[in-house]
Amino acid sequence: MKTSTFVYPWDVIGDPDAAARIADLGVQQVTLAAAYHSTRALTPRHPRHRVVTAEHAAVLYPPDPARWADHDVRPYAAGDWASGDAYGEAAEALTAAGLDVHSWVVLAHSSRLGAERPDTSVVNAYGDRYPWAPCIARPAVAAYLTELAAEAAVRPGTGTRGVELESCGWYGFDHLHAHDKTAGVALGDAARYLLALCFCADCRAGYAGLGADPDELAAAVRRALAPGWAAGSTASGREGIERLLGAELTAVTLDWRGGVARTLQEAAVAAVRAEAATTEAGPGFQVLLHADPAPYRVGANTGVDPAHILGVADGVVLPCTGGAAGAMLGPFADHRTGSTVLAANFNIVRGMGGDPAGLAEDAARAEALGATELRLYHAGLASDADLADVRAALAKQAD
Repeated sequence: MKTSTFVYPWDVIGDPDAAARIADLGVQQVTLAAAYHSTRALTPRHPRHRVVTAEHAAVLYPPDPARWADHDVRPYAAGDWASGDAYGEAAEALTAAGLDVHSWVVLAHSSRLGAERPDTSVVNAYGDRYPWAPCIARPAVAAYLTELAAEAAVRPGTGTRGVELESCGWYGFDHLHAHDKTAGVALGDAARYLLALCFCADCRAGYAGLGADPDELAAAVRRALAPGWAAGSTASGREGIERLLGAELTAVTLDWRGGVARTLQEAAVAAVRAEAATTEAGPGFQVLLHADPAPYRVGANTGVDPAHILGVADGVVLPCTGGAAGAMLGPFADHRTGSTVLAANFNIVRGMGGDPAGLAEDAARAEALGATELRLYHAGLASDADLADVRAALAKQAD
């Protein structure tokens, strides 16, 4: 199976050995960040630094001012952690090492945007804003994300051959925040879905258009969540959501949010393809989405309808660490064609819960379940021992 590993530009720039080291793992492709959220990242082998702090969500290349002149919401340029055309510089080095380069574009996830423009954020049923989570139902946000997808994905002149769109949908409550203090009450994914429901003006109008009074819906969400604040909640799946909120109101929220997400996904993919068609990338430019087959899921791997998304994009990248491959890959199997990409994404960083020693077995299992490609998270963050295990696993696969 074709294998790609995720990489940040700062893993490559300033390290003359980085590109060759990545190629020596046995991967054929690199998924290189072009637009990314704020983070603090370890760089265990870099000759000039050990910790990179990306202070806010940013594009890792120079954005085109003319392109954004008529937009109400615009991307932020990176600081010194990825100055200039960091993406282009890293892509050049990786291509020279014989690797295909695909861009990695994070869309609906930006704490700085929410802090500076609170009107763009998701607002929960209690009136709390989630500054890290832009509400994709807001027209200015949707226009921004669609334009960002097109600009960040293609990067003319860099040899980029495809893109993976992360967070191309709804974000929710879960978020690694500074000094997080949110684990005091255990919440299942049904409660987390209810906490993800947005009640900004646009979403309230959307619920009303489907026959639900938004004030009554917000009150129902608060009532549904109330027992969990005292004793925790373990409800999961759509059945769990319906048990908490009721089948009728659950259907309204899923209909509204699903329609908004599908519209964004269709627009983003179309914008990327139109952009690629005007450059050397051409019509063969590959567009994948980081996804989850449960439509109510939110976050980096946004919930999708498998039949719909495989009719829009060229495929999906699915989180398969920890034995999740069957649940992730199975729902897409009936809707794929001969050219569909089903990429199984495995965490290879032990310190972050990954299992690089088990990669060969995980990859074989994923292939048997229908995976056509592998993704490895993340070559820049992994230790030398992790990378040695990956190298051995990919050599075994090649044999």
